[in-house]
Amino acid sequence: MKIDILTLFPEMFEVFNHSIMKRAQESGHLELSIVNIRDYSENKHKKADDYPYGGGAGMVMTPQPIVDCIRKVKENNKGKVIFLGPRGKSFNHKKAQELSKEESLIFLCGHYEGIDERTRKYIDEEISIGDFILTGGEMACLPIVDSISRLIPGVLGSEESFMDESFYNGLLEYPQYTRPADFEGDKVPDVLLSGHHDNIRKWRKIKSLEITKKYRKDLYDKYVMTKEDIKLLKNKKKYLKD
Repeated sequence: MKIDILTLFPEMFEVFNHSIMKRAQESGHLELSIVNIRDYSENKHKKADDYPYGGGAGMVMTPQPIVDCIRKVKENNKGKVIFLGPRGKSFNHKKAQELSKEESLIFLCGHYEGIDERTRKYIDEEISIGDFILTGGEMACLPIVDSISRLIPGVLGSEESFMDESFYNGLLEYPQYTRPADFEGDKVPDVLLSGHHDNIRKWRKIKSLEITKKYRKDLYDKYVMTKEDIKLLKNKKKYLKD
């Protein structure tokens, strides 16, 4: 996948040069470019913001640098332009799955008091990450691009790596344990040490259902139970006896 991120603050995306995102780029599964909108400003000082007409606090991103930047990036990236802003629907795992199937995407990060309204005709979609205020679109873009990238085939070590994660199947993830088996008297459940893979799978599913019901009742109520789920919950004492 090819992703271009248009921003006034490219340094904020340095985090993508580490961990899974770095490996995704090195392996060729992800082509990520951070584009500085200021580079396209016709202002001699590379200014990309100005005072709002009608008065008011703060500054507004001017249309010329944004539009010229989009046009230039579009020469090599035909993907939809996504603006990170409050008018959009809230981002979730379903949306991440949808976007991960695209061949290319362009993310536009707003800043200050926002973008000139006339810029919006060059935007295909707007996405929000929630009803709260952020310093800029960069802060919303980071988790969205990370979430999408993890779902690109080949980015993670195996398909199972993300299939068991929270939200993949509509549930929160089951509890995780590692060494030591006994930490200050708090022991790892026996079933996880048993080597019985089917019992481990059933234990994990029961725990996933229980945790989702306890912490995210909204997700639990929307989840469609399978026949096995119903049977597991009915006989859960058998698998949770330890």
